[in-house]
Amino acid sequence: MARRQKRQRPPFGLPRGIVLLATPDGWRYSIQTVDGGMLCGRLTDELLDPEVALIAAATTLEELARDFHGTTVEVAWDPRQEPWAWTGRVIPVPGDETAAS
Repeated sequence: MARRQKRQRPPFGLPRGIVLLATPDGWRYSIQTVDGGMLCGRLTDELLDPEVALIAAATTLEELARDFHGTTVEVAWDPRQEPWAWTGRVIPVPGDETAAS
């Protein structure tokens, strides 16, 4: 009788939002999850341009959702309230076939 492999639960919930901050030490991000958790990290120091930092942070979040949850998502950045901070919402990609598996 073949044993069924137990599927491991991801170490964090599905991302639901992101905050990107410009600091003197570089770009920092915090990803909020649907289960109330938070993942924090830093982008490389070479990313000085805000547009490049926004793309890099969104790519990081999208890769985490895909790799750990098998879900394809996109980030929709909200209009800036402060010159050094951005917030974004996570939007599931419609018709994503990987989410059903």
